Amino acid sequence: MFRPMMVVTVAALGTLSSIAMAQNSPPTYQADPDTYKVIFEDQNFRVIEVTRKKGTTDKPHSHPVPSVVYALEDCTLRIHNPDGTTRDLMNKAGTGFTGIVTASHTAENIGPSDCHGIFVERK
Repeated sequence: MFRPMMVVTVAALGTLSSIAMAQNSPPTYQADPDTYKVIFEDQNFRVIEVTRKKGTTDKPHSHPVPSVVYALEDCTLRIHNPDGTTRDLMNKAGTGFTGIVTASHTAENIGPSDCHGIFVERK
């Protein structure tokens, strides 16, 4: 009886590991190079330009390190998390904010125009 329970436990852990790994997406610039472009990189920093077209959703991506984000235009985004939850962000042109480490999500431009911004990541 002990052995079948162990098999079930190992199988369950394997399934959970697969789900967790599926929720880890590549970094922005690798996951969606049409939206995120590396415009500068050295041994210390990476600067990424983001252009989200009106009405589009980018590909699942991660933010593996903290960053500073600078909004070049007013922008309204809907963030879609892997668990199905969403949250709306309203970025004001000329403002900066911190970007947190995120394993996976997508961002949908729900505003009236294209969104442009800059991410600065410390490597």
